[in-house]
Amino acid sequence: MSPSPSPIPTHLTGLSLLHNPTLNKGSAFPPSERTRFELHGLLPQRVQTLEQQVERAYQQFVGKESDIAKNVFLTSLREQDEVLFYALVLEHLKEMFSIIYTPTEGEAIENYSKIFRRPEGCFLNIEDQGRIETDLSKWASPDQVDIIVVSDGEQILGIGDQGVGAILISIAKLMIYTLCVGIDPSRTLPVVLDVGTNNKDHLNDPLYLGLQKPRESGEKYDVFVERFVKAAKKCYPNAYIHFEDFGLNNAKRILDKYSPQIACFNDDVQGTGCVTLAGVMAALRVSKVPMEELRLVAFGAGSAGTGIADQIKDAIAVESGKSKEEAAKQIWCVDKPGLILKSKKDQLTPAQLSFAREDSEWKDKDHSDLLSIIKEVKPHLLIGTSTQPGAFTREIVQEMASHVERPIIFPLSNPTRLHEAHPKDLIEWTDGKALVATGSPFDPVEYKGTTYSISECNNSTTFPGIGLGVILCKAKRVAESMLVAAIKALAEQAPALKDEDGAKGLLPDVNDVRAVSVEIAAAVIRAAQKEEVAGIGEDEVPGDDEELKKWIRGRMWQARYRPLVKAE
Repeated sequence: MSPSPSPIPTHLTGLSLLHNPTLNKGSAFPPSERTRFELHGLLPQRVQTLEQQVERAYQQFVGKESDIAKNVFLTSLREQDEVLFYALVLEHLKEMFSIIYTPTEGEAIENYSKIFRRPEGCFLNIEDQGRIETDLSKWASPDQVDIIVVSDGEQILGIGDQGVGAILISIAKLMIYTLCVGIDPSRTLPVVLDVGTNNKDHLNDPLYLGLQKPRESGEKYDVFVERFVKAAKKCYPNAYIHFEDFGLNNAKRILDKYSPQIACFNDDVQGTGCVTLAGVMAALRVSKVPMEELRLVAFGAGSAGTGIADQIKDAIAVESGKSKEEAAKQIWCVDKPGLILKSKKDQLTPAQLSFAREDSEWKDKDHSDLLSIIKEVKPHLLIGTSTQPGAFTREIVQEMASHVERPIIFPLSNPTRLHEAHPKDLIEWTDGKALVATGSPFDPVEYKGTTYSISECNNSTTFPGIGLGVILCKAKRVAESMLVAAIKALAEQAPALKDEDGAKGLLPDVNDVRAVSVEIAAAVIRAAQKEEVAGIGEDEVPGDDEELKKWIRGRMWQARYRPLVKAE
């Protein structure tokens, strides 16, 4: 039996209390609190349970006609009553996940300035850099923020530059942290760095709410980011910083600069790579291909594609004992002009350059299209982050399948309309042999009497558990070994490992994410201790692994109402 939740002291009464989403209970306020906080006459007479409120809210949710209407409804509910919102979504997590996150959240972000009703989060703009520390410090006292998610909005969910609308991706990511690992929502801080936008629709829209000027870059941009990081660590010294949806030229560069200094993470560079590598590890075990023999074609060489390639390169190096340079030779990165070659070095990002191939390898060979590259490389694994819908054609897939027994194909581009291939086609074109994971949710595929579960390479099965581990042990930085530990912990949870034909899925279902995240957080904490980057002593963390998991579960926020008491 779980202990009774501790009471929350508050000065608020009457309408002020009902308008506070953190403390509001609506029809669930008990009679004693209705008297104590002057709520009589402001609520219907009947007192309801949280379960009854969830049922009513769900009936309202299913009555909405479109996904964006459902998204707006859930946003409104969260702005009224946080506990009820999280209780509802946790009860119907799989159904609502795509509504509060990708792909529906992408539509909400695109229309942020049109559907705006009330501000939420911290808005920092590049023209007012002198106010960064002051504006950040308004949110809480130094020990009251566990995590900050920050975005500059340049590359949002496959829909590009959305400027100030990026505040919604920061909010959405923090909701995922709360849902998946129980980070207390009152201890989170969403931030947008408004540096302008190159989106012509926003630049010409009189309703656009951000800086209506071309996106800033160069030294002024770098100074802005640095001032933000320094102010964030000064205001909230224990806060873990999660960078989200920064552009191709900035994402890895910023991560590389700050990761040796502070506990930070970039979901596009590291999170996508981690969850994809976990799926790949499971697929390789099903297909019985050793990691040191893997051949990978990565179609799309942006921050997500090169981030995945980096993670797989590191895994090959660890498993085989090869150098990272040797491991990189097992990876072929393809972008819009074709295969990335060293002769194009002046046009490549630093992340792309490490995977550039020698031109001499491809002398007199066609390297301008994906089919020709597949014919030459004969990959075991094909990953798509190109946002080019339908790029994995029947001819390409069957060419791949003609060279390997179990082709591993991950069309990961978001949202759904940008996927390189539909899982149903991949299964049919390969006579059920393809091992498939996607970047958005898809229904199971029925083929020749077998039901194939299509695993979603959803970062939400990975980054929240990593973050929870970092936060609980107060890690000073996120070491590479901590990410490796997280990947292995996730791969071990793959349903396909219990199924010889791999039809049950290469990654855990989102419904199991809290249990999976405990395993990941435990692995991250143990790795942090070995790296000597944990900020708390070993005497503060249980030494027994099962006790550690129990300790982690006991620190996860639960969506239930806590009693309120009058503050003195």
